[in-house]
Amino acid sequence: MQKLLIASIVTLFLTGCSGFPGVYKFDIPQGNVVTQDMVDQLKPGMTPSQVRFVMGTPLVTDTFHEGRWDYIYQMKSGDDGSVVRERITLFFTDGKLSSLSGDFRPGGGQES
Repeated sequence: MQKLLIASIVTLFLTGCSGFPGVYKFDIPQGNVVTQDMVDQLKPGMTPSQVRFVMGTPLVTDTFHEGRWDYIYQMKSGDDGSVVRERITLFFTDGKLSSLSGDFRPGGGQES
């Protein structure tokens, strides 16, 4: 009987809260939220301060490539554990916005 009780307690601790129905799990957002409306406001020739006003501070500024800003977003769903990742990279030449790449396109929809 004692072995059964110990085994039950150990199993309970190892499974944690994930085994109990009705336990709420949070969505976990990380990074920069970027919307298509924000990207549509970007125009070639914008200064870094103008881009920062529209997009916010980039998550990553590449120290080896001074004119590159990366905006990265990840959302992990608490319901099913699915993960959504989005990314956009902005490139500056001579202190002006020159191009972008990633999951968003200016004036268009989001790529899948």
